[in-house]
Formats: sequence, C-alpha cells, structure tokens
Amino acid sequence: MRQYSTDLTPPWKKKQAPAPEIPADPGLVVEEPGTGFCGAVIRCEAGTVTLEDRFGKHRVFPLEPRGFLLEGRVVTLVRPSAPAAAAPARTASGSVAVPGARARVARAGRIYVEGRHDAELVEKVWGDDLRIEGVVVEYLEGVDDLPAIVDAFAPGPDARLGILVDHLVPGTKEWRIAQSVTGDHALVVGHPYIDIWEAVKPSSLGITGWPRVPHGQDWKTGVCRALGWPSENTGAVWQAILKRVTSYKDLEPELLRCVEHLIDHVTAPPEG
Repeated sequence: MRQYSTDLTPPWKKKQAPAPEIPADPGLVVEEPGTGFCGAVIRCEAGTVTLEDRFGKHRVFPLEPRGFLLEGRVVTLVRPSAPAAAAPARTASGSVAVPGARARVARAGRIYVEGRHDAELVEKVWGDDLRIEGVVVEYLEGVDDLPAIVDAFAPGPDARLGILVDHLVPGTKEWRIAQSVTGDHALVVGHPYIDIWEAVKPSSLGITGWPRVPHGQDWKTGVCRALGWPSENTGAVWQAILKRVTSYKDLEPELLRCVEHLIDHVTAPPEG
C-alpha cells in the first residue's frame, strides 16, 4: 500500500531555509501559491499586501514568510523601506535654496567688487542668494577714486555699501584709502590674495598649489608659465578656472568670510 503523510501543510509553507526578502514595491507582480492568485502590488500596509490581477480584481494577503512566488521562486514579501527625506537643495554658497523664488526688488544697498574676475566669482557662488536678498553687485575698477565713489553713493541706514577689494595690506596707499571711507554704513573688506585666482583651492583645479611668482613679474603670467597654462590669454585661463568652481567648497575660507561679512552688512536692518 502507498503510504500518505498525515502532514497536510502545503510544501511552500513547511519549515525551510529563509526565502529571499523582496520589498513589496508597487507594480511588483507575484503569485500567492495557496490560491493561485497572481497580481501586481498596489498597496502594502502593516502586515498585509494588496494585489490586483489583470482583470482589475483586488485581493488582500498577509505578509507571511515564504508566502509568495516571484517568477516561480519562493520569496518573503516585506514592506518597502520608507524613502529617506530628501536633503534640502542648496545654492552654490551653501544656503538653503528657495525653489521658484523670484528675485527681490533691488534694495538701495550695494556691493562693489574690485576686479572683473572677482565680480564674476562672487556672482557665480553667491548670485542666487544676492538676488533673493535684492542686493546688486557692481564692478569696481580700482580704489584710487573710492572716496569720491562713496560720497556719490551717500551710504546711510537704508542704503548700506559694501566694498570688496584685492590684496588689502595694512600700511599701503590702498589700505589708507579703505580706512578713510569705512564707517557705520560703508564697509571695505579686503581679501588677502595677490589675485582672486588664489582664492580658488588648488585641489579644485588639480594642482598641488599656486606657484610663487618672482617680484616684479606679472602674477597671472608667471602662474600660467609655471603651470604650463597658456600665458598669452589669461582671460581664457580665468574662464577655465571659473568653470571648475561649482560651490563655496572650491574657495578658500578667507574669501568666504569676506563676502559673507559684506552681505550681512548690506542686508542688516536699520538700527533703532
């Protein structure tokens, strides 16, 4: 006589090695072997999964170990992991981006930046922030005429003026001019770099460091020659450098402090 087992447990539910755990993502097609119902996952809640077959019929099944077949293989469906909260988008300066924000109407306050390359770098990294704050950046050709420029601007509580100048060294003529115009509503800040190129981290450009250029030699030309860059067109070299700057992380901390100081000064609310 043929012997029959008294164990009526379906083979797929007998104690076996753990089956692969598969997230019950919407759209995943599986079969519940006890009923033969085959359908796509449309919903997964605590302890259950809802399947929809090709006729639009829905069935709810418990999320049991080894409870489903996926392409003929026994699997254990599990709830999908909750998606991680997306980190807020950031501007190039590191500020939290405001999607869809329109530029604010320009305020009376301004930031003047000495040097065309300096102004381009400030625009690239801080441009989004400045537009939201309504701060206009203007190119300043030099500091010799700074007292007259500041007088003409007439800075005040509602029209603060911030000025970023190159390589401001105490005791120099430029330093004395800057000191003469700095006051409650006008602030002159100088970065310590010979040229704004130096404010870009060498690592962002794939070089070990900025070369020393002998005194009396044009700094940009000397740098290009030392690094094997084309020295006959330093403007094109600068544009190549600028393309490598994607955020504040590519800039030296001292420049960041200078620009943030100026932005805080210009956007400070009137006292009293």
